[in-house]
This record gives sequence, structure tokens and C-alpha cells, in this order.
Amino acid sequence: MLVNMREILEDAEKNHYAIGCINSPNEETIRGLIKAAEEMNTPLIIDHAQVHDQLIPIERIGPLMIKYAEKAKVPICVHLDHGSDFTFVMRAIRCGFPSIMYDCSAMSFEKNVEELAAFTKIAHKLNITVEAELGVMSSTEEDSHGGKPLTREDIKKSFTDPAQAAEFAERTGIDALAVCFGTMHGIYAEEPLLDIERVKEIRKQVNDKCRIVMHGGSGVDADQVQQAITAGCSKINYYSYMAKATSKHVWEKLNAAKGSMFYHEVQEDAYHFIKDYAQDIIKMFRNNK
Repeated sequence: MLVNMREILEDAEKNHYAIGCINSPNEETIRGLIKAAEEMNTPLIIDHAQVHDQLIPIERIGPLMIKYAEKAKVPICVHLDHGSDFTFVMRAIRCGFPSIMYDCSAMSFEKNVEELAAFTKIAHKLNITVEAELGVMSSTEEDSHGGKPLTREDIKKSFTDPAQAAEFAERTGIDALAVCFGTMHGIYAEEPLLDIERVKEIRKQVNDKCRIVMHGGSGVDADQVQQAITAGCSKINYYSYMAKATSKHVWEKLNAAKGSMFYHEVQEDAYHFIKDYAQDIIKMFRNNK
């Protein structure tokens, strides 16, 4: 069933687990993710990132995402990830997305507040949930967001200030806030070290109508992920390491097949791999529950 983000994140916050939010830029990924969620009997968020629109336009992938979500046996939220310009955000709304991340984090604090407050007021009238970001999430060179190799010290420069997070959430009325505390998009140059105490302080200061979000979840060890969940993160974005693992798996299968594998067989094999991988992610996000 298709739901908005608020409906599932409230339960996650209350019961100290996290909902996975995973990029789904093709039908095999959508199928694999939703099948995994159904077999695990757990809600899930599938999303389309603005940076992936060059691979497949939202007008093509969006209706597929919504169709699969509507037919799913568990609650599925279809979400726009890192919509960084208003025109693209409106395209997602026209496609029927019930949840939007309007990312104005590159703007000044006051401009970010202004943009999100105005957008959230409109979105809530349409029963659309809104996510924002405070502190610019870093990206590595090996990532579709674009970036460069970064160290832990580089990442610290964009950490979210807890007091600012509280003010931002109160003034904008958003439903979820992506915060920076040691993760980044893409493949890590060195093992990440999360500032869990910062997450605890953010969760303490931000009003309880706003959920705390962790981006860059793939590549972080399970122990740190679960510490972040316990500290207050109820939504975790995950993609890069799953995508890399899937391509490695397909490459190995093709090499082993020595040319005797048909394209439709490759697609189905990728679907099954993604499904199994997603189940492992869901288990980790359940936080031992």
C-alpha cells in the first residue's frame, strides 16, 4: 500500500528501529526492494534521486514506483531524494509522490528556512510529507552526486549544529530532517566514524514531530548504524554499496557463464540478488527487534 512518510516513521521512532530509504532507478530494483519488504513484513521507502534523472526521468520511473507501492502487501512510501530545485520538486508532485525531500542545504540557513517553511505549508495541505537537510552532506568522487575523496576531518566541517536543527525544525514545520554527523554519499575513502552523541543531542533538541534522518547509510558498519538508530535516527538512506555489490555479482555471473547468459536472465538474477541484499539491510535497521 502507498503511504506517506509520516505514517511509518512515527512507529519507527516509537519502537526504536529505522525505515530504510533506498534508491530505485530501475524496475528490477523496485521489484527486489518491495519483495524483500513483503517477505520481512516491514514498511519501506523507495526513492528517486534528482541526480538519477539523467539515467531515467521521473516521469518514466515514478509511475512504476507508485504502481508497485500501491500493490504491495506492506506500507511503501514513494519519496523524492535530494530534490534541489523547485521545478524538479513540482515534477515529482505531479507524478503523485506522497513524500518530498526539498534540499536547500547549499543555501544560507535563513534562505533554507524560508524555502522549506513556504514549501511545507503547501505540501501539508496536499498530505505530502517533507524532508529537508541541514549541514551539507558530503559526497565522494565515486558517487552519482559528484564529489572528491574525503577524510573524516573533511566530513566534520559540515556537521549539523543541534541548536540550529531545533530552530530549523520549529520554524519550517518539516516532517523529517537529514543531519550530518559522519556519513557521506558514495564509497568511503576511510572507515566512517559517526558522532553518535551529536545525534542524541539533535534528537533531544528537535521537536518530536520531526524525525531524524541519516543519509549515506551504506558502507557504515552495523554496530554504528544501530547506535545511530538508538540515538534517534528513524529513517536511513542506503544505496551506493548495494549498487556496487549488485554490479560485482552480475559481472561474476557473466564471467562464469562465458557468454551463455541472456539479458533477461541477467535482469532476473540481479532482482534476486537485490532482494536478498535488501533483506539484510532491513534486518540491520530493525535494530535487533
